[in-house]
Amino acid sequence: MLKGAVRIGRLGDDSGSATGSTLSSLLALSRAGSPAASPSRLSYSNFNGQHSTPNTIKTHRLPPTSSPLFKSFIVLLTFSISHHHHHHQLLLHPTSMASSMKASSTSGDTPKSSPSLQITEMPDIPNDFLCPILLDLMSDPVTTSTGMTYDRRSIEQWLKMGNSTCPITNEPFDPDDLIPNHAIRKMIQDWCVANRSRGIERIPSPRIPLSRLEASQILSNFTSSCQRRDSDSCKELTRRVRSLLKDSEKNRQCFMSSRAASVLAAAFRFWAAESIELCEEILATTICLFPIDDEAVFCGFESSDSLNSILQILKNGNISNRLNAVLMVKKMASVNKELARTMIKREGLVKEVVELIKEPISTQATKASLAVVFYFISSNETISTKLVEFGLLPAVLEITVDSDKSTTEKALAVLDGLCSCELGRDTACDHSLAIPVIVKKMFRVSDTATEFVVSTLRKLCENCRGRCLEECLQVGTLQKLVLLLQIGCGKSSKDKATQLLKLLSRCGKLDCVDTVDFKGLKRLP
Repeated sequence: MLKGAVRIGRLGDDSGSATGSTLSSLLALSRAGSPAASPSRLSYSNFNGQHSTPNTIKTHRLPPTSSPLFKSFIVLLTFSISHHHHHHQLLLHPTSMASSMKASSTSGDTPKSSPSLQITEMPDIPNDFLCPILLDLMSDPVTTSTGMTYDRRSIEQWLKMGNSTCPITNEPFDPDDLIPNHAIRKMIQDWCVANRSRGIERIPSPRIPLSRLEASQILSNFTSSCQRRDSDSCKELTRRVRSLLKDSEKNRQCFMSSRAASVLAAAFRFWAAESIELCEEILATTICLFPIDDEAVFCGFESSDSLNSILQILKNGNISNRLNAVLMVKKMASVNKELARTMIKREGLVKEVVELIKEPISTQATKASLAVVFYFISSNETISTKLVEFGLLPAVLEITVDSDKSTTEKALAVLDGLCSCELGRDTACDHSLAIPVIVKKMFRVSDTATEFVVSTLRKLCENCRGRCLEECLQVGTLQKLVLLLQIGCGKSSKDKATQLLKLLSRCGKLDCVDTVDFKGLKRLP
């Protein structure tokens, strides 16, 4: 019998539906298989692989892995494991510190006269205090109209996934009917206080979520302050809205239903010519509402004064404000090509975006900047020459060398766009690492990346005097293209790969000096 304390539903309630029974077994078996998944029930002092968990799991038949129920709860389990880090700070296990001290002392790193620590066992959390979804101590228990109690954070995540039924009873309920369970919260806090000597910290009283009426009233006051040109009041209300948005997903939904993004966009345009500082505050608050609809963009951010303010923030803002500015530019560029062309004509805007790629301030800013450049090139290919003149191509090649999948895909897409112009192709041909780096990514990232790689190589080889063709042969491009056609690819990639093969076949046969990418790939019969 597996070990691991799991209980779904309220204590003593075994009358749940088949959905609740399946959920209990799925969560139980998944969390039992991961020692790090439930810090409140495991002893971290046992480094020999033995974990003490006092209760037993009831076994049930799991749903098919292809069923929507299984997929939904796999996502919930991922969310639960990420929640572990926050919960581990809440429930500090004293034996962890003791074991660490003991391990350190055996290696001779600690002084001889180290203080002795009293080892205390972790108390068992009452089943009524555990969230049925996360299986962790509830910090903000709420009760649904179906009578089940969950932690607010976990049930809101469940609803955010598109579900509209109770996870236990499978009965529909209104998300607005989540009622704070003050009685159980008070019991949890009393239990934490009673076990404080055993390493349990008291859970703070949660903030009461905002209602739609309150959100509308705050936005109304904000609009009135703008009309009175009261910048101090606007700044205070903007910061209050941002604080409420960060508190919970429920607050964000209330503000979104009250059209907060459009209100903030109109305020940004109103203050764009008068106060950059206030615009920075409004922009930071708007980013907290992302993703926003296109209507909000056209309510104020597309105006000439607004674009000037965004450009000033990109130039002179701090790291956080520059990130917010490029995220807004990305959103605007993605709305339609006409708006992207308008931003391209804004003097200095393109250069500032390029500077964020050449001199990165964060991974998120780099990804957003690459996306902006891609949208710019897609809307106007003539901008490619200007981007190359700004020195973008070498910077993008450097990013491509060692980045995560998402960043690499964006970088390869930008490279493909830059090689659409003659200056871009000449710059890539003159760069000693361009061909090797691009070819290396043919099978190492994704199908999307492969398509951009083949497209870029075709552009380089078609318009080259032979230097790129020879270099492609030296790094094994011919063999990789043959393999690509054998294992299968999209029609567009297939056509481009075929054209590239014809070009390479005319240059003779050279030895391939890079065959590492062929490992693990199986040829089709």
